[in-house]
Amino acid sequence: MAEKGGLLAVEDARARILAALAPTATETLSLPEAAGRVLARPVLARLTQPPADVSAMDGYAVRAADALEGATLAVIGAAPAGHPFAGEVGPGQAVRIFTGGFIPAGADSILLQEDAEAANGAALVKESVTRGRWVRRRGLDFAEGETLLSPGRRLTARDIGLAAASNNPWLAVHRRPRVGILATGDEIALPGDPIPAGGIVSSNAHALAALIRAGGGEPIVLPIASDDSKAIADIAASAHGYDLLVTTGGASVGEHDLIQHALGGEGFELGFWKIAMRPGKPLIWGRLGRVPVLGLPGNPVSALVCGIVFLLPALARLSGLPGAPTPSRRVICATPLAENDRRADFLRASLEMDDAGRALVRPFPVQDSSMLATLARADALVLRAPFAPALPAGAEVEAIMLGELGI
Repeated sequence: MAEKGGLLAVEDARARILAALAPTATETLSLPEAAGRVLARPVLARLTQPPADVSAMDGYAVRAADALEGATLAVIGAAPAGHPFAGEVGPGQAVRIFTGGFIPAGADSILLQEDAEAANGAALVKESVTRGRWVRRRGLDFAEGETLLSPGRRLTARDIGLAAASNNPWLAVHRRPRVGILATGDEIALPGDPIPAGGIVSSNAHALAALIRAGGGEPIVLPIASDDSKAIADIAASAHGYDLLVTTGGASVGEHDLIQHALGGEGFELGFWKIAMRPGKPLIWGRLGRVPVLGLPGNPVSALVCGIVFLLPALARLSGLPGAPTPSRRVICATPLAENDRRADFLRASLEMDDAGRALVRPFPVQDSSMLATLARADALVLRAPFAPALPAGAEVEAIMLGELGI
């Protein structure tokens, strides 16, 4: 619901964004290329693993009834991995076998090599064998036709290994979301370029591009648009092929905050504007034709915090995941916290461990939203709900752990 004064609650804003997005189309990739993508179709086993009963250890394939302590078994052959023994193990016989070797017909157990003594083509049993011991049964891992991986899963190295073992060389995954980044403002210059009088160096486009890559997207940084409605509209018009257009700057209420005005002539439909959070109140959500538009504040700290809170879940949704709030966990706050006002607060904080091995967050004493260096040094964002009561030092708080996000 909307907060007083027309501000939208963070949870409601995020829910509206996610509800308006759908996963990207699918593409088929080789196993190495599919790592990190979200699976679009189930992965079924194309074979049974193991394909037969196999040995889990090096030793001898035997009949447990014969492999009693003190018995001597005639070794009639060998069964290394990839070279099955063609014959059959009869009474009083054994076949030398190695890990992964197929269990020969007639054998039902494995006599470990350390529990036997080899001499003159025979094996002396030093310890009796338990029936079925060290035998991996056919299909122990998976069976042909079994569903091994389900859609909506971001593929890890473990998943790629499973797909390979089940004889799947190609996987259907969702395409990486293509995200256009449009920074606006007469005052900004690219790093290394001449800085205009009264100007600043642009950091938003680069930081957001890195955030988008970390979130599984493909960033496209557009030219900086001056504070001119036509310039903004002309550059934004090229966004028709993107899955999402992210703008920075021009989202507030000042004379030069032109995003809504500039895009309005191009058919921009506003979903909502301004949210009850700090930093990052002037956030825009809407649609430019078929392209969703997320308008972030121009302040670098506000842009990045809003990116963590809204852009990362949006990228997850576009990538084929359900989309959810950015993960957080309960930790101990090392300092007291004052009562909060009507806006949700995201406090930059360092992380330390106490003598008991507990994680402690320590919010920085100055939280000015102009301080990008403070955000770079932060390990966490401490979440403070609207009207949260004052808390003493040592209280539990909810925090987004930035290192766990890979950003």
